[in-house]
Amino acid sequence: MKGTAIFNNRKSKTVSLLAISFFLISWGSTGHYKISNSAALSFNQQMEQFQSWSAILADHASDADIRKATDPTEGPKHYIDIDNYSEFFSNGDIPQNLADAIAAHGETFVYDQGILPWATLTTFDSLVACFEREDWGQAVLFASDLGHYVADGFMPLHITRNYNGQFTGNDGIHSRYESTMINAYVSQITYAGLPIDVVPDVNQYVFDYLYSNYVYVDSVIAADDYAKSISSNTSSSSYKQALWSYSKDFTVMLFQGASHALAELIYTAWVQAGSPSMAQDIFSPAKDAFPVFLGQNQPNPFQKSTLIKYDLQDDSNFSLQIMDISGHLIQAVDHEYLATNSSYEFNANDLPNGIYYLVIRGRESCQVRKMLKVE
Repeated sequence: MKGTAIFNNRKSKTVSLLAISFFLISWGSTGHYKISNSAALSFNQQMEQFQSWSAILADHASDADIRKATDPTEGPKHYIDIDNYSEFFSNGDIPQNLADAIAAHGETFVYDQGILPWATLTTFDSLVACFEREDWGQAVLFASDLGHYVADGFMPLHITRNYNGQFTGNDGIHSRYESTMINAYVSQITYAGLPIDVVPDVNQYVFDYLYSNYVYVDSVIAADDYAKSISSNTSSSSYKQALWSYSKDFTVMLFQGASHALAELIYTAWVQAGSPSMAQDIFSPAKDAFPVFLGQNQPNPFQKSTLIKYDLQDDSNFSLQIMDISGHLIQAVDHEYLATNSSYEFNANDLPNGIYYLVIRGRESCQVRKMLKVE
């Protein structure tokens, strides 16, 4: 939702939820996860050391959304009502420097319309600074935030005053398009990666994609009108299918463009910082440091089933649990199975799409991985 976060801070008495409560604050929407996870497909040979970032970028893709619940300054960073600027329709652009925009329209107006492009640029500058001081742990988190803001700039309803179709009789289209439809059809959004270059003017680059993506606002509205002509029940599968059928081509293009833009901006930030070398395996803790090693499930995202691999380093009593986003136990695998096998196939045929948590725990240790089921 525009300027706010729907953040469920449910409390649970179960030990399982307490053990993963930290991880529950960093889940992202399917779309943000997909965009950030795909960015690495465009990393060039120079960026081979960044391949380990793929899963981290995806896992932290919606950290910025979560911050809306506690940081009142975060909301305006996720949108810009660009069509409320008179210059946009007369000149095709708006003041691209935040100080210039405030000088022309006043601070209240500018922040009321949202500051998405300037939040993107500030985050980019922070990423450059992290690269310069070789603070890799902080850099990947700024890159994750950058991915979120870039993705918002490729979502047409984040760059218009008609963000929820409220001015055209399309109330509720924001979540129907951004979440409901994407959750159902994300597996049909493919991206093989495209060559990347250093961006010569990052400010212009960010504003250019906002201007270009604005043209799809009317397309999303038209898709909703078409889908409602097929089924007036916007919760029905026929409506959802019609919405996807109408919007598929430009939606896939927007996803691909967001992943590519994120890759180019990370690359540009790194080059601007002097292309420092990353310490090898900086984000991979030594396997011997834990009595159990839990790998990321493969494939991830997955559709029907996924393979979970692990390695017990001693004979401690461990259990493997799979939970949903609310911390409810879905499956449990006992120590006897774990001790005699090195992998477990998780069958999710009867489970709804969404994010699940894989938790392996012993008396004094616990590891968690996030899994995404899609259609």
